[in-house]
Amino acid sequence: MSLPTMASPTLSPDSSSQEALSAPTCSPTSDSENLSPDELELLAKLEEQNRLLEADSKSMRSMNGSRRNSGSSLVSSSSASSNLSHLEEDTWILWGRIANEWEEWRRRKEKLLKELIRKGIPHHFRAIVWQLLCSATDMPVKNQYSELLKMSSPCEKLIRRDIARTYPEHEFFKGQDSLGQEVLFNVMKAYSLVDREVGYCQGSAFIVGLLLMQMPEEEAFCVFVRLMQEYRLRELFKPSMAELGLCIYQFEYMLQEQLPDLNTHFRSQSFHTSMYASSWFLTLFLTTFPLPVATRVFDIFMYEGLEIVFRVGLALLQVNQTELMQLDMEGMSQYFQRVIPHQFDSCPDKLVLKAYQVKYNPKKMKRLEKEYAAMKSKEMEEQIEIKRLRTENRLLKQRIETLEKESAALADRLIQGQVTRAQEAEENYVIKRELAVVRQQCSSTAEDLQKAQSTIRQLQEQQENPRLTEDFVAHLETELEQSRLRETETLGALREMQDKVLDMEKRNSSLPDENNVARLQEELKALKVRESEAVASARELKLQLQELSDTWQAHLSRGGRWKESPRKLVLGELQDELMTVRLREAQALADGREWRQRVVELETQDNIHRNLLNRVEAERAALQEKLQYLAAQNKGLQTQLSESRRKQAEAECKSKEEVMAVRLREADSMAAVAEMRQRIAELEIQREEGRIQGQLNHSDSSQYIRELKDQIEELKAESNHPVGRPRRPGRSW
Repeated sequence: MSLPTMASPTLSPDSSSQEALSAPTCSPTSDSENLSPDELELLAKLEEQNRLLEADSKSMRSMNGSRRNSGSSLVSSSSASSNLSHLEEDTWILWGRIANEWEEWRRRKEKLLKELIRKGIPHHFRAIVWQLLCSATDMPVKNQYSELLKMSSPCEKLIRRDIARTYPEHEFFKGQDSLGQEVLFNVMKAYSLVDREVGYCQGSAFIVGLLLMQMPEEEAFCVFVRLMQEYRLRELFKPSMAELGLCIYQFEYMLQEQLPDLNTHFRSQSFHTSMYASSWFLTLFLTTFPLPVATRVFDIFMYEGLEIVFRVGLALLQVNQTELMQLDMEGMSQYFQRVIPHQFDSCPDKLVLKAYQVKYNPKKMKRLEKEYAAMKSKEMEEQIEIKRLRTENRLLKQRIETLEKESAALADRLIQGQVTRAQEAEENYVIKRELAVVRQQCSSTAEDLQKAQSTIRQLQEQQENPRLTEDFVAHLETELEQSRLRETETLGALREMQDKVLDMEKRNSSLPDENNVARLQEELKALKVRESEAVASARELKLQLQELSDTWQAHLSRGGRWKESPRKLVLGELQDELMTVRLREAQALADGREWRQRVVELETQDNIHRNLLNRVEAERAALQEKLQYLAAQNKGLQTQLSESRRKQAEAECKSKEEVMAVRLREADSMAAVAEMRQRIAELEIQREEGRIQGQLNHSDSSQYIRELKDQIEELKAESNHPVGRPRRPGRSW
């Protein structure tokens, strides 16, 4: 079998050789009891040489601390140097034979190989032995490494950021853009391209850094790929970190089983296991111990897997149980950071011996793995149910918002309907008021018509009885002069009326303003009085004209005027002239009456215009009243709207409070369920411990188990009804 190339050591040869070749000063582990006599003899020889090496190292330290040396010390140092050279030679021969005959040692001398690995692999053989242990010597992915470096990875920025934090004090990785940082970046980038699901996780850089201290980057890449695939590290570094949760769960069980008092103290101080043990599993103690001690643990991990992490972690807690029991959470955190990492710097074998004194049951770990998987499956179902409930809650919220919008739309329609009904009621009121005014005007017009008809009847009765006597004719002669005077007066009044008509026509061209309304009303009254006087005088003139016509006809009917005396003829001519004058007078009076009638018509038009103006004023006043009413109504609607908004805000606040109350109840219920389940798990674990260990007698154990079962049933009953917990004071449900 061809061996892989060995890297030049990056650690100092003297210190690394002494650390690598140091054998345990304590008794061998329990597996050495099944070895053959030759193998036991070989182990005993190695232990003897290691004791000599330890004594020599002590003498060398004492010699370096003091310059007062004697001759005997020189002799002892020379003898120690000879022993060291013999030890190195034997170790090189042994591990060289193991590397050359690896398959035979792996098949036939597995127990001896395990013991040798537990005692530490020499530094110069670690590169080849680690590759042989994980079967990474001939991997196809090694040929892809150069091609992967040419590609770009989405995790490059994260890798660059964390490189400076990886072994910052080590010479190989110290300084920006150093060789160590460059090859570390190459290996992490290549793996992020090979396994895109995992990509890059911060803790993995420490493992790759340790590999790069022992071998070239291509071989370190192959070993890291094999570790991720075959040693459960890939599950640890996945984004979900499900394997880390399983390891923490198993470690907590071992802690509760083997160190119950310390576990109780951790719980009382809220010092969770993940606070100190997560880095143990993610970095395999590389960030906890110094490199010599961490490398010894990594040697065993390469052969036995994560079991050594559980053993070493529990061994550390056993050694420091007394000190940790006296500290609080902050003190324990400081103790884990400052004291524990340097306890085994001088003797790593003591840590290995303590680790293999820890009880580790693989079957029980498998059972715990199944329990954890079932628990996670149940939690996943609960998360799915919670997600479903949240989805339903979101849909209900959307439905509530839709209903609120519909309610707001209905409220707007209701308000609009109320406004429309108020407007219709206002218009109905205005129409009724106008109808009452029209009815009143109709009744007054009917009364005026009746009065006019009665006046006409009276005039007709007066016209049916004319007086045609001589006295009346003489009376007419005496009134001739008066008629002429009245004619002149009538003509003057006619001219005055014509002027007034022209004036009123000018006034009618434009509506009068409000200041002249009272004056126009007074003139209208005066015109009505004059109209009545004109009507009366017209009636009188008509009667007189009728009488004159009758008299003239009677006079003409007599005839025989030629037979009369000249005096009578003169009298007749005078009478004819008188009649002609009277007729002219009557004609002038008739013309005056026509002009007066024209004045009355104009006054009537003026009255119509005035009524129109009054109606416009009334409409304006009505519109102002309507505007005031609408303003008052708008103010009331604004008040109602603000009140409705306030009520809506109160309803929203109330609904939010109810939703918060429901969420608080759900949270309390979930917390109660979790507490009950945790208590059930603890009781079941206690029952299992009592059954396995057999610390109690048969009767006491049965009674104890029955009590545990009763407590479990009670807790299950309580967990089935978590809502019935007492309410917290001050919270509204």
